[in-house]
Amino acid sequence: MANLKIRITFPEDKIKEPIIYNAGKNYKVVTNIRRADVTEKTGWVDLELEGEIEEIDKAVSGMKAAGVIVNPIEGDVIE
Repeated sequence: MANLKIRITFPEDKIKEPIIYNAGKNYKVVTNIRRADVTEKTGWVDLELEGEIEEIDKAVSGMKAAGVIVNPIEGDVIE
């Protein structure tokens, strides 16, 4: 199992979208919210993803395709 910590930044038009829920539902990853600051207009979430590297990559790509900004918090994928 691999582990990746990322920060997701939500633009105003995506703030009400279930991006994190969909990542856990559509890909074989476990999502764990570590910190967050979300308002009605914008927000960010520090998220930990756990799973196989390929599934983590797919989940990150899916979140980016959904319109949020995804940045790593600590380096790269850690096994």
